[in-house]
Amino acid sequence: MLRITLPKLYPITDARLTGRSHAEQVALFSDGGATFIQLREKHLAPREFYQEAETALRIARGLGVRLLINDRADIALALGADGVHLGQDDLPPEAARRLLGDDAIIGCSTHNIEQALQAARYPVDYIAIGPVFPTASKVNPDPVVGLDGLRRVRDGIGQIPLVAIGGITRENAPDVLDAGADAVAVISALLDGDSREITRRTREFFGS
Repeated sequence: MLRITLPKLYPITDARLTGRSHAEQVALFSDGGATFIQLREKHLAPREFYQEAETALRIARGLGVRLLINDRADIALALGADGVHLGQDDLPPEAARRLLGDDAIIGCSTHNIEQALQAARYPVDYIAIGPVFPTASKVNPDPVVGLDGLRRVRDGIGQIPLVAIGGITRENAPDVLDAGADAVAVISALLDGDSREITRRTREFFGS
């Protein structure tokens, strides 16, 4: 397993929300200073997502950006991406580790303290917890954990890097980081705007 240091901002792509390709979003996030990006695609067929991710990874490599694939360890393996982000219903982290090897970055989504404590026993490089606040980026979201829930997770998982996600904005990001998150994962608060706005908002998060 790697010992990673997460950047403060962890942008996540969403092609349906923006109408832009994943590759274009990677370029815009990178222009704003992002170095660690997740490709999230819930609607395309696997072949189509593979093709989109292949182009996005080529862009990321040229920009020095680490790129993780959401959910699909098989696509991460086929592309040689930097790693995979797994949900509760995806391939178990132990199996993903065997598949991708020790050099891959593996993250795991959790939605409560019990899941976070379980994830801390897995061979993962970071744990994500959320939604911290109400979010519109996910259909049928899990119950909000709030800042108090975030603090409990931080206390419970020890030194494992912690990513907070769900309803995070430029305004509330400092409170989230103060509550113990190492990084904030953001979708809507970055992608709601034109290309220049996306890059500007990304850059502003790094000043939060």
